[in-house]
Amino acid sequence: MMHAQAIDAFLRGTGAFRMDRLERRRILWLLGAVVVFGSIYGAVMGSFTGLAPGRFSQLFISGIKTPLLLLLIYVHCVPAFFVLNSLAGLRADLKPALFALTAMQAAAALVLASLSPILALVYISIKDYPTAVLVNGIFFAIASGASQIIVFRYYSGLITRDGRHKRMLAVWLALYVFVGIQAAWVMRPFIGNPDRPVTLLRPGAWGNAYVAILRILRHSGNMLKN
Repeated sequence: MMHAQAIDAFLRGTGAFRMDRLERRRILWLLGAVVVFGSIYGAVMGSFTGLAPGRFSQLFISGIKTPLLLLLIYVHCVPAFFVLNSLAGLRADLKPALFALTAMQAAAALVLASLSPILALVYISIKDYPTAVLVNGIFFAIASGASQIIVFRYYSGLITRDGRHKRMLAVWLALYVFVGIQAAWVMRPFIGNPDRPVTLLRPGAWGNAYVAILRILRHSGNMLKN
C-alpha cells in the first residue's frame, strides 16, 4: 500500500525498509512506487497539450511512458552492474545493492510526483513549449539529485563494510546517466509539441542523443559567433 507511513519508512530507511530486513515484497513495493508515482507525474507532464481538444491521449501516453522510462533505464543497467560486481568480488552483496538501486528509482518517481502540483501551476502560467521542456528538465534533475540521497542512505552500510561498493555505486551512476539520456531521447515525446500531432514515438526516434546534443551545441556556438 502506498500510504503515508510506508512512504515515510521508505524515505528514512526504517521499519520494514531497514536493510537488515529485506523481503521480496519490499522490492515489489518499490517497483509499484515507480509505476504509481511515475504515472502521476507523467500524466501531469502530458497535460501541457493533453487537455486540448483531440489531444487527450497525450495524458495516457505520458503517464505510461514516464514510469516505463525509469524502469527501462534500470533494466538496461542491471546486467552490466551484475557482471562488474561479480568481477569485483562483491557478488554476495548483490541483493542489498539491487534493493538500494531500486529504491533510487522509486525515490525519483516519488519526488517527481510531489513536484506535479507545481508543474501544473507552471503550465497555467506559461504558453510556450520550450519553457515547458526546460521546466520538466529541471524537475527531472531535482528528482535525480534527490534520489542520490536515498541511494546513499541505503548503500551506506555496504560502503562501510567494503569500500569497493563506493566505486561500484559511482559506476552505476555513470551507467545510469549515460543510458538515461539515450533512453529519454528514444522515447520522446513526453510533453507533446502543440505544433505536432500526438504520437507514441517521434519520427526518427532511434537516433543518437549524443550526436543530437553535439549538433545543438555546435548550432548554439555558431549563433553566439554571429
